[in-house]
Amino acid sequence: MTQTQSAPPATWSPPAQQSAQPAVQQPGAPAARRGPIAVWFEGTPGRMRAFLILAAAMSVVFGLAAAQGFRQSDGALTRAEANAAQLVRIQAIHTNLVSANADATNAFLVGGLEPPEQRQHFVDSMAEAARLIAEAATAQPADKDALGALNQTLITYDGLIEQARANNRQGLPIGSQYLKDANAVLQTDSLPLVKALVQANEERVDTEFDGIGQGTIWVLVGGLLTLVVFAITLRWLARRTHRYINVPIAAGALLVLLTTIVGGAALSSASGKAADTRGNAYDQTLALSRARIAAYDARSNESLTLIARGSGDAYDKAYNTSAAVVAKQLSELNDAGLRSQWNDYDEVHKSVRSEDTKGNWDAAVALAVGKTPDANSVLAFHEFDNSSSSRLKTTSGDVSTELIAARDGLPPIGWLGLPIGIAAALLVAWGISQRLEEYR
Repeated sequence: MTQTQSAPPATWSPPAQQSAQPAVQQPGAPAARRGPIAVWFEGTPGRMRAFLILAAAMSVVFGLAAAQGFRQSDGALTRAEANAAQLVRIQAIHTNLVSANADATNAFLVGGLEPPEQRQHFVDSMAEAARLIAEAATAQPADKDALGALNQTLITYDGLIEQARANNRQGLPIGSQYLKDANAVLQTDSLPLVKALVQANEERVDTEFDGIGQGTIWVLVGGLLTLVVFAITLRWLARRTHRYINVPIAAGALLVLLTTIVGGAALSSASGKAADTRGNAYDQTLALSRARIAAYDARSNESLTLIARGSGDAYDKAYNTSAAVVAKQLSELNDAGLRSQWNDYDEVHKSVRSEDTKGNWDAAVALAVGKTPDANSVLAFHEFDNSSSSRLKTTSGDVSTELIAARDGLPPIGWLGLPIGIAAALLVAWGISQRLEEYR
């Protein structure tokens, strides 16, 4: 019997695992793997949103730029006025010091008791200098240390002057040495501090004058860039939506344009007024102050030349140097009256030097202290002093008045700049949201 071979038992095996294949995305299917931000900026609506963000952001940036521009110009005008006032204050300190020194040296020539009015003018000048030092230290903290050092030198100077007066009343020759020492303290210790303060404040004023016009740049650059973004946005929307004007966005662009024009014009006007002040009243104030300081210095050196009795060549050269400064500064003022008054005094000075050179010391002193009726040095200098002082008060007052007027003429865009920028941004959002509604 033939034995049939049995089939091997069937063994179970798990079904073959199908290889995973990427699903083919059908056209129009949602982009599941792209992030929500990429989806939000997808297609025409996405580009509209991008333009909305760009134009709105530029609107806010413009508002900030306009506010910054106005605040910068307003601040520069304020600081220019304050620093110019401080400069006039420091120059007034300088003038009072050289004026007091001129009184002391000229009164010394009289011998014995000096003229009461001249002594009182010395006291008043020193008191005014002390008052102005305290006022200047409060007005500008940066000058405080230098003004404190100046005050210390003046204590030494005043003590030496009193020593000179006391010895001169007794006819003691040592009095002239005390006077020379006092003048040396003033020239080597006090006035260099004053000159450094003048230079520092002149630099501050120049910096602020230069900064006034920079506010215009902020407004114009910010406005032009924002208008370019608005123009690109409006053009793109017109081509995509076939509507030639988007009223809210156009209104926002108009708001930016008007702010740029009005703001730019106002800032340019303020900058122009400040430039006029700088070239006229401010420059005249500087020239007058320098002329008066040099004039008093010249008068002091005239007296010191006589006090030195034949050995005053250094003082005589110092007079000529100061007189040249006076002539130069007065030539810049175009004031014939002041030049004539200074020339009158200078002519008397030439007579003083002529008499002294010829050996007529007493005659030279009589001319210098105003004891000769035909050529009165004291009266000639007094007339120049009064006229130049009156004009200085006018020009320094004009500087302050004109800078304040320029600042007050600025519109309040410094405060309204950011609200204007936000308003333009909201108009952009409104205009583009209208077009976005059409895609829902």
